Amino acid sequence: MNHQSLSAFIWSVADLLRGDYKQSEYGRVILPFTVLRRLDCVLEPSKAAVLLEFEAKTKAGLNPEPFLERKSGQRGLYNTSPLDMKTLMGDQDHIRENLYSYLQAFSPAVRDIFERFEFHAQIDRLAKAKLLYQVTEKFAGIDLHPEAVDNHQMGLVFEELIRKFAEISNETAGEHFTPREVIRLMVNLIFVEDDDVLSKPGVVRTIYDPTAGTGGMLSIAGEYLAEHNPQARLTVFGQELNPESYAICKADMLIKGQDIASIAFGNTLSEDGHHGQHFDYMLSNPPFGVEWKKVEKDVRKEHEQQGYNGRFGPGLPRVSDGSMLFLLHLISKMRPTKDGGSRFGIVLNGSPLFTGGAGSGESEIRRYVLENDLLEAIIGLPTDMFYNTGIATYVWIVSNRKPAARKGKVQLIDASGYWQKMRKSLGSKRKELSDAHIERVTRLFGEFAEASEDGRPISRIFKNEDFGYRTITVERPLKDEHGKPVIGSKGKQKGKPQPDSSLRDTENVPLSEDVDTYFKREVLPHAPDSWIDHDKTKVGYEIPFNRHFYVFKPPRPLAEIDAELKACTDRIKQMIEGLSA
Repeated sequence: MNHQSLSAFIWSVADLLRGDYKQSEYGRVILPFTVLRRLDCVLEPSKAAVLLEFEAKTKAGLNPEPFLERKSGQRGLYNTSPLDMKTLMGDQDHIRENLYSYLQAFSPAVRDIFERFEFHAQIDRLAKAKLLYQVTEKFAGIDLHPEAVDNHQMGLVFEELIRKFAEISNETAGEHFTPREVIRLMVNLIFVEDDDVLSKPGVVRTIYDPTAGTGGMLSIAGEYLAEHNPQARLTVFGQELNPESYAICKADMLIKGQDIASIAFGNTLSEDGHHGQHFDYMLSNPPFGVEWKKVEKDVRKEHEQQGYNGRFGPGLPRVSDGSMLFLLHLISKMRPTKDGGSRFGIVLNGSPLFTGGAGSGESEIRRYVLENDLLEAIIGLPTDMFYNTGIATYVWIVSNRKPAARKGKVQLIDASGYWQKMRKSLGSKRKELSDAHIERVTRLFGEFAEASEDGRPISRIFKNEDFGYRTITVERPLKDEHGKPVIGSKGKQKGKPQPDSSLRDTENVPLSEDVDTYFKREVLPHAPDSWIDHDKTKVGYEIPFNRHFYVFKPPRPLAEIDAELKACTDRIKQMIEGLSA
């Protein structure tokens, strides 16, 4: 049975739920039951041996856990109940109690998944609706044994179900669900320069997502590597804040044979679930424009007390948008360059490109990224690509192991014109990337060259310092009632003209230009008595992405506009005459 027909069969359970459950709630029943049936089938061959081992080790007063894992042949997975889903069917009157008992007998890591799903609440609800036996019977009848459905196929089934539920529950989809084609593009971009390394037999690499959601990014990265090198092994790590998404992600990893202990629960910014660990690759789609007030105390404490030894040394963005904190978090998780380094992709909105002037938290974070030569590329995506927002989004590719050609440079790719209309909109998502679009952007990145299409630039390359500037403070003299400059009489200001704060101004001077040369050319001709207060000079960085791809379109000739207006007014005149006739 292929994964489409298998998931369609599982989907048929929805017919039983219709009426008692809203469509957006189907996933709360179907996802945990799918996981339960898969685990039930995986453990079936070792069931008898595990029960004997449990009895023996319990009698001997030993902790049975490590012995049971060995007997089951599954890391973190076993069940000590004599029940299974088939035997549950033999006692219709006590289905609820027996199902509870069966769930409680799973290993702690698996029990945690069902608790985060709040599966007990669903069992109660199904029992009250007199549907529990029928739903359990449906799932007990599906063959999800590994011989019938291998880990890869099971992963595809589970992903398809997750996607279906995300699509019919658009109010939360964008929070925890990144469109598959966007993930595929990001995965291509972080792996493309390492194809030679990744094709070596037996290569092992780690990948991490601090905002793992339901695990889509980690899954697609695993698929990519499996396609390109079946001998390569990708060990996945993640953290997720939403309990249901965390349960789905952990379940997905368990189904695929990954170590579920590597998926942590909690807020990544206030409680790093992988403290002190570093990774080869990372991917993240953090929430856009979401304030970080809840974790402000912890984040500020880390910034102030640990500085660059912590995650947030370079600076803190304004409290209204925490997405740049995830950028800093990922940078802190990069493997040191001497150990092979890292590359990561993160989706951000437009704000981190330019929000905040020189000296602000946002500018200081950009400064840190650019002055340490960590930014490889930024790709501008089309609008209407995500489920919960239609705004423009950008993929940043960050690495501390840039190839020689990229050192000291940043590539900007405008992919905003690469999209096709979806047959059916999903929330705010109306556009999608085709395979050809993904391939084109990947090639533009891989070629690392300037490029144009239809007279429009689509790939541009800049030096890191092209995005930097100095904000200089221009002072004008304070004058007394006779119009003469006021001269300071004390301390450092003695003998110097005093500034008039009401006339104070600032100018942004590109880093590539000498400040005094700029001042003489741009300021002194207009204000001959002005001077620069060098003590107030600040360095800032911004990336005005759209400005670099702007193509000037000259206005139409005036005669053409006049003729069009005349035709329009003549038409209105005729309509009025027709009404009054």
